[in-house]
Amino acid sequence: MTQGFIAQHLPLHRGPAGWSSILPGQEPAQVLETDTTADVVVIGAGFAGMAAARRLTQLDPQAKVVVLEASRLAEGASGRNTGFMIDLPHELTSEDYAGAGDDRAIITLNRQAQAFARAAVEDYRISPDYFDQAGKVNGAVSDAAHAHNESYARHLAELGEQSEALDTQAMRELTGSGYYQSGLYTPGTVMLQPAGYIRGMAQGLRRDGVKIYEQSPVQSITPKTGDWQLATPKGKVTAHRVILTVNGHLESFGVDRGRLMQLFLFATMTPELAPDEVKALGGAARWGVTPSDPMGTTMRRIDTGQGGNRIVTRTCAVLRPGMAARKADVARAARVMQGKFEARFPQFKGMRMEHTWAGHLCLSLNGVSVMRKIEDGLFSGCVQNGLGTARGTLTGMGAAELACGQTSEITSHFGDEDGPKRLPPQPFREWGANAVLRWKEHKARQE
Repeated sequence: MTQGFIAQHLPLHRGPAGWSSILPGQEPAQVLETDTTADVVVIGAGFAGMAAARRLTQLDPQAKVVVLEASRLAEGASGRNTGFMIDLPHELTSEDYAGAGDDRAIITLNRQAQAFARAAVEDYRISPDYFDQAGKVNGAVSDAAHAHNESYARHLAELGEQSEALDTQAMRELTGSGYYQSGLYTPGTVMLQPAGYIRGMAQGLRRDGVKIYEQSPVQSITPKTGDWQLATPKGKVTAHRVILTVNGHLESFGVDRGRLMQLFLFATMTPELAPDEVKALGGAARWGVTPSDPMGTTMRRIDTGQGGNRIVTRTCAVLRPGMAARKADVARAARVMQGKFEARFPQFKGMRMEHTWAGHLCLSLNGVSVMRKIEDGLFSGCVQNGLGTARGTLTGMGAAELACGQTSEITSHFGDEDGPKRLPPQPFREWGANAVLRWKEHKARQE
C-alpha cells in the first residue's frame, strides 16, 4: 500500500457560482471540526459525489457515509456549468458531436444517469423546475455549422434517434434572436438548475443519514491499520473505503499526474430581466442552445422557476495546468462574451452582466474517464471530459458500485477503457493547447 496522498492544490474559483448566487441563501455550513469514523467517505459534493453517496445508500443502507466538500455546496464546478444533462453523443473534440466509439452504448449509459437523477428528484422532492426535460437545440450561424447539423442529424437517424430541423424563423420564435440561420432540436436533454439540483440532493441525502461537511477540504489521505485516514483543516475521518469524486483535482493527489488536461470555460449571466425587457426579448421562457461547432457559444434562457428571467452566455476555453484560472482569463472571456451576447440580442446592447465566472473542467487526451480502484479501499470517479452532469453521475455511481463489490454496465464500460494518455511536457503542453484552443475559437467566432 502507498504511503498516502497529499493534496498539492485546493480548488480555487474565479467569480461567483452564478447558479448558486441566484438561489436563496444556504444555511450555515456544517464543517468537520472533530475526529470521526465512517464506513465510506466521499471526497467532493458535485454531481459525481452526490451520485456516489446516493448509490451507496441504495447498495448498503446501513453504511455510515460521510461526504467532504472543500467549499460550499454548488459553489464549485457543479454550480459553474450551463446545466445540460445530455443523453446523446456529445463529443467535444469532434466537428458535429458524433462520437468515435459505440454511440448506442453511450446513449444507454447517459439515459441511465438521467433516470438515476430523475428518481432522486422524485425521492428527495427536489423542485421539478430544477430538472426539466425540455430538450436542447444545436444552433447554427454559418453554412459550415448548418452542414454540421445536417451531418449530426444523419448520424442520429442511423442510431434511430429523433431530431427536428429548425429554420431561421423557428429559431427566432424560440430564442427571440434573429442571429441563427438554423437549429437542430433533440428532445432528450434535461435542462437543470444545477445548483438547485445539488442542494436538493444534499438535503435528501442528509435526511437519509448521510453526513455532509462543507468547507472541509481534504489535505491528505494516509493508510492507517487497514483503513484510510483523511485529514481536513479542523478534523479527521477514518474509513475503510474512500471514493474520490474530485474530477481534475485527482491530479492534486498525485493520481495520473501529467495525464489530465485542466481546462476552464467561462460564463456570464444577466441581471433579472424587467417585464419590458422580457417583452422586448420575446421567444420561449426557457431554452438552451449549444453551438453546432463545439468551440462556439452556448446560450441559455431561464425563468423565475429556475432563478429569474435571465440569459446565460458561455464560451472561451483556456488550459491551466496549475488548476486555477487567472484573473486576466476571466476578464478576457467577459469581454468576448459581452460581444457574443450583444450580437444575438442587440436590443440589450450595453447591458451589464450580473455574474461572471470560470468553471473547471478535466479532459483526457483520449477521452477516457478515471473510474477505477486506485488502491485497496480507494476508488475514483473522476475525469468527466466536459460532460460533468451526466458523466459525473455515471462515474460516481460506478465508483460506489466498485466500493461495494458490485459490477454493472457502468463499471464494465469504464473499466474497459484505457488509462489517460500522457500529455506533452510543460511548457509545450500549455502553449500548444492554448494556441490550438485560440485558433479553434477564432474559426468558430460566428458560432
